[in-house]
Amino acid sequence: MTSAPRTASATDEPRWLDAEQQRLWRAYLDGTVRFIEAVGRDHEERSDVSLNEYELLVRLSESPDHTLRMSALADGLARSRSRVTHTVARMEARGLVRRSASTGDRRGVNCAMTSEGYRVLVASAPAHVAAVRRYMVDVLTPEQFRALGEAMAAVAAACKAERTS
Repeated sequence: MTSAPRTASATDEPRWLDAEQQRLWRAYLDGTVRFIEAVGRDHEERSDVSLNEYELLVRLSESPDHTLRMSALADGLARSRSRVTHTVARMEARGLVRRSASTGDRRGVNCAMTSEGYRVLVASAPAHVAAVRRYMVDVLTPEQFRALGEAMAAVAAACKAERTS
């Protein structure tokens, strides 16, 4: 059973990690950094898009009309609006996406995947999936993979809740 996250105040004593928690935390950090680096390197070697650009195209491909509002895209990617704006500008210059004013709300901006963006996504997908399998899915047991996904979903939910409160 999980409990609601507790926010420490400035007067609370730190709840230090015990030796096992510290070992697991460091293993998580090391594994996460090395995994992202390995998959990113695969993208550089085998794809026309970076890992971040690939994920952006995936989000657009899963949206109606392959279009998302820029703010929703940034939120879904867990990236700052500024960072997503810079990424989209680079991708727009390469003809992978295009921006336009949101219909009915002139303050909003939509990002849509172009047919070239879709072509690049489809061409990049096999190498991406192979890398994810090689560095994670096939390394873990099905139980470990399920536990990892469930654990990270809980972490993501706690972080989102903290950001909106």
